[in-house]
Amino acid sequence: MLEEPRAGRLAAWGNALLAGLVSPDEAAARAVGADAVHRVAGLPGEDGQVGLTLALGRLRAMGVAGLRVALPVPGHPLGLCGPPEFNAAALEAGEAVLAPAAAVGLVPEISSAGPAGDVLTEVVWRAGAVRPAPPADVPSLGEAERELAEVLRTATEALTARDLAGAGPVAQAGLDAYRARTERGRQVLAPGYPPRAVRVLELAQRVAALVEIAGAGEPGSAVSAGEMAVREELLRPVERAARRARVAAYNSFAEELERQRG
Repeated sequence: MLEEPRAGRLAAWGNALLAGLVSPDEAAARAVGADAVHRVAGLPGEDGQVGLTLALGRLRAMGVAGLRVALPVPGHPLGLCGPPEFNAAALEAGEAVLAPAAAVGLVPEISSAGPAGDVLTEVVWRAGAVRPAPPADVPSLGEAERELAEVLRTATEALTARDLAGAGPVAQAGLDAYRARTERGRQVLAPGYPPRAVRVLELAQRVAALVEIAGAGEPGSAVSAGEMAVREELLRPVERAARRARVAAYNSFAEELERQRG
């Protein structure tokens, strides 16, 4: 089931630390989440790999006040600003954190080991050069919220009219599991983010989970290949809008800082 991107956690809690709203230890622990450890490699001014607290401190010393997120997929470099080498690495990972003020970006390299039920995951964030340019295709919070509501309504009507919503027992079980996970008191975003960003991110995460459930279909169902293709075509703009909304929510901290600075 859909999980919060590591880039989102790092950017959100890194922003809270940069704003002085949380301690370095709390920011690092929240960014690591359920993983065993996160380290940063290739950061300017540092030799070898360093911990998140040191890395965030180095970025602040380099003039970084806000971090951004990119969630690119093939054909849609959402949140990226180049150069091509960094974009390619971020596209392969499916996510990245950008610090344009320092012309630095971070791409996660993930490794896991251990038996089922006791898997340890380690993350190395590889630093690379980025351009201090506007990110690709990132809407404002208001634009993202309106777009997401519109495409969701349109797709729901079309799927329902064609009886392709995928609302069988497997889909329902997936939806119930998602609801249970989201009701366990998790904190969305980090201190310092506006309430609208929290609302948009919650909606985007919920919609992305619904897209995942609807797109999976039901084992043994009588849905034809043609009907599956129609479903995928209808869900594609919803998934794109949900990703755009997630990036808009994570990036709202940096956007607000830029507005304040004029």
